[in-house]
Amino acid sequence: AEYFSSGVEGTLILAAAVGISYQAWMRLFNPIPLEQLPLGLAIAVAAALMNFAVARVLLSASRQHESITLEAHGKHILTDVWTTVGVVGGLAIGMLVHWSWLDSLIAFAVALSIVLSGIGLLGRSLQGLMDYALPPDEMQLIQEILNRHGNRGMMYHQLRTRRAGAKRFVDFHLLVPGNHTVQEIHDLCEVIEAEMKNALREASITIHIEPLEDPASWEGPPA
Repeated sequence: AEYFSSGVEGTLILAAAVGISYQAWMRLFNPIPLEQLPLGLAIAVAAALMNFAVARVLLSASRQHESITLEAHGKHILTDVWTTVGVVGGLAIGMLVHWSWLDSLIAFAVALSIVLSGIGLLGRSLQGLMDYALPPDEMQLIQEILNRHGNRGMMYHQLRTRRAGAKRFVDFHLLVPGNHTVQEIHDLCEVIEAEMKNALREASITIHIEPLEDPASWEGPPA
C-alpha cells in the first residue's frame, strides 16, 4: 500500500509538471497583464515558506522512519514550493526588465525539475511493488554474517530478500550436520537472527533448517 500510494503521488507530481508546462507555453504566446503584484508576491512568498517548512519536516521524518509515503508527501509539497519560487522569481524579474517571455522560461525550468522528482519517485515505487532484493551493501552484510558461521560445518542456500516500506525480509535455508541437537541448532539460529537484526533495521528473518547430508536439501541454487 505504501509503494502504491507513493506511486500515485509521483503521478500527481508529473501531472503538475505537465500543467505548468502547458500554462507556460500558452503564456509565452499570449502574455496576460498582471495586477496587484506586490500583494500577490507577498502572499506567495509566505505560502512558499510555510510549505517549505512542512516539506522539510516530512522529508526528515521519511529518512528517520524509512517511509516512502512520507517522502512522497514531502516531495509533493515541495512541488508547490518550487512552483511558487519560479512564479515569484519570474514576476520579480519581469517587473524589473519587462521581458514577458521570462516568466514562461522560468516555468519551464521549474516543470523540468518537478518531472525529475516525479520520475525518481515513480521508479522507487515500481521497485518496491516488484519486490526487488535488498541493495548490495545490505546483501553483503547478510552474507558476511552467514559466512562467519561456516566454520561450524554449516552451509546455506536459497537466500532471498525483499523490502516493504521500512521492513526488510530475509529468508534462507540453513544446512546443518545431522548429528547436531535441536538445542544446538536453535541456539545457532538465535545468534544468526540477532546479528542480522542488529545489522539491518526492522528485519524479519526466516530460517529453514535442513540436514546437510540429505541430497534433497540441496534443491535449488547453492549459495
